[in-house]
Amino acid sequence: MIYAHSVSGRDEKLWEPLAAHLTNVADRAGRLAAAFGGQELARAMGGLHDIGKARDAFQSYIRGQGPSVDHSTAGAVIGERKYPLPFGRMMAYGIAGHHAGLANGDIAGGGLSSLKDRLAAGAATPLPESCLTPYLDIAPPEVALAAPVLSEGFTHEFSAAFLTRMLFSCLVDADRLETERFYADLHEEPVERGCPLTVADLRDRLNAHLAQFDGRTGAVDSLRAEVLAAVRARADDEPGLFSLTVPTGGGKTLSSLAFALDHAVRHGLRRVIYVIPFTSVVEQTAAVFRDALGSDDAVLEHHSGFDFGPADSGAPDEEGRDGARKLRLAAENWDRPVVVTTAVQFFESLFSNRPSACRKLHAIAGSVVILDEAQTLPLKLLRPCLEALRELARGYRSSVVLCTATQPAVTTEAGFRGGLDKVRELAPDPPTLYRRLKRVTVSTIAEPLSEEALADRLLSEPQALCIVNSRRHARDLHRRIAVTEGARHLSTCLCAKHRRAELTAIRQDIKDGKTVRLVSTSLVEAGVDFSFPAVYRAMAGLDSIAQAAGRCNRNGELPELGRVFVFDSPENEGHRPPAELALFARTAASVLRAHDDPLALDTLRAYFQQVYWLRGGEDLDSAMVGEGTAAIRGILNALRLHRRRHDFPFADIAKAFRIIESPLVPVIVPYRPAGEPDAVPRLLDALRHAPADKTGGIARALQPYLVQVPRSARAGLLKAGAAECIRSGEFGDQFVALVNDDLYRPDVGLDWEDPTFRRFDFFS
Repeated sequence: MIYAHSVSGRDEKLWEPLAAHLTNVADRAGRLAAAFGGQELARAMGGLHDIGKARDAFQSYIRGQGPSVDHSTAGAVIGERKYPLPFGRMMAYGIAGHHAGLANGDIAGGGLSSLKDRLAAGAATPLPESCLTPYLDIAPPEVALAAPVLSEGFTHEFSAAFLTRMLFSCLVDADRLETERFYADLHEEPVERGCPLTVADLRDRLNAHLAQFDGRTGAVDSLRAEVLAAVRARADDEPGLFSLTVPTGGGKTLSSLAFALDHAVRHGLRRVIYVIPFTSVVEQTAAVFRDALGSDDAVLEHHSGFDFGPADSGAPDEEGRDGARKLRLAAENWDRPVVVTTAVQFFESLFSNRPSACRKLHAIAGSVVILDEAQTLPLKLLRPCLEALRELARGYRSSVVLCTATQPAVTTEAGFRGGLDKVRELAPDPPTLYRRLKRVTVSTIAEPLSEEALADRLLSEPQALCIVNSRRHARDLHRRIAVTEGARHLSTCLCAKHRRAELTAIRQDIKDGKTVRLVSTSLVEAGVDFSFPAVYRAMAGLDSIAQAAGRCNRNGELPELGRVFVFDSPENEGHRPPAELALFARTAASVLRAHDDPLALDTLRAYFQQVYWLRGGEDLDSAMVGEGTAAIRGILNALRLHRRRHDFPFADIAKAFRIIESPLVPVIVPYRPAGEPDAVPRLLDALRHAPADKTGGIARALQPYLVQVPRSARAGLLKAGAAECIRSGEFGDQFVALVNDDLYRPDVGLDWEDPTFRRFDFFS
């Protein structure tokens, strides 16, 4: 008997036969790919993916009688030889990479040999009769049943590479699920996957939630009800590309969710994926959805705190037989009817080559994708992002909704060359909505405003919000007003747990009419439902100014219009915006000279058009793919140059596609929340003593206590002894904890400017 999986210490009769594994994976991969018509391709891949395990060397390995050997290349060789381009090549990429990842086609990269080299060195494995399955005999013409994906609009470069990743996703997920099922059955343990609630169930629950708002007569409430009704009336529209342009405060979050659920039920779509630019807003939106839908289980919140890295080998993880395990399993393949995630997680997965990141991609097919705050798409990757959205709508039965108060001009109708076309607006008459929801006036302060003058202005207001462009500026300005009544601070120098507590306290103070003078970075500009009578915004792009204005007189509760002031800082104070923000600010200033109302839709469209035109086509796809003299500027260009034999550089593209170019690094901070002041010391103590393979749950519990800092700042903390690296021999620099507690302050969070600072020294 030839086996796919062994069981240590158990009779071989309990091991999994290779033929059974190949058949089960092929069946499941086909079902997963049915959402986009790729079932025959996926089945053929499943039937071939592990045939290398029939080699004597592998059978010796699983019996503990030899070293580990490659078992992926053999199936890739057969797929490449048996099926014509592009099908055989697509299959070969996925089969060869179903453990290590998608390789480059013809050049080594990303720590992987090229597919070309692997195929040249590999050999087809003759199969014993016991391993033959029906899926090894799928005829090449039958594979062409993937035609729905390869129909109108298909391109030989982007579409083919995209389909390769989608098929890879189906194979990886099917292989992992079948392996997981085998071991769970063996141990008679249930696998807690899936959710009993369907999108129809959630639609009904949302209806019940929204019914409680019926009958409200306020002007803003009435307008929100109109928007909701109009948007839901469009649910019968055929799947495709949509926009939802609703001014801040117009209820677009729940309106977009209602449309998505109605639309999914009407067209048999499987889930709603809500994509948000900021982690802090993901947490808030997921909480809103759980409340509106009356279910924690149906809503998966997935961002960096829930990205559990590669889970690409053998038996399932034995760790965490608790509630977190079900969440971890769902995060692996987005097996929930509602997923709330970040733009980083969503787009970087779409361009990834890692099995763990790509595993969930097939779940996007046949879904409604809502791209919240669509204007935040990264400029240097804008064209690849738009191509991915176009491809999802074109070939994968996905509906994509660009949802924002400041709609970016990325459509052909708006004059964007190569932009999205046939985008249907869901909101009823956006210009009229804007006029009816106008709740603020925006004034630009002519002369640069010094920090002292800005502080004086804030102190003259009983309630005011000031948004600046950097954490340092927020900290410095807060120092100016710190001893006065109602001084508050918000930035990512506060850990997530601390930020949530501050947000709750600030909202309550505003509601109670207390003095609140809040200095914040831009983290409050999306999804935070503050409402101040006066808002000050450091000069930035018009979209940022519009978002800041959304925190002013948000619900129309003031008897007059709210006041928004846009200011600049003097050159000598060192608080000028970073280079890219400075470009946006200059563009905004240029557009405002020709338009009276900074927040009008035609002003915003002119702003985005100028931003894109100033950058030029190459700047909107400017990531460098590959290294040295062989590097290619632009992901789309790299795909075009490798299209002839589908030698796509998957590993190099994955490395190049980074929404956050210079990622920050985490520091665990000693925040002491009310009710659990010893949480961090207790978790750190557990981390120091837990077995290495049992630290995942502890790491997740520490996520709310992380502050992301520049790598150089963390190095300075470590050098000064203000932070320590926990179990560096096993985990490297994964766990760095602050030990100088005086550097984490209850008002501004982590201040790493002077790592040697001690509060005792300061007061002495």
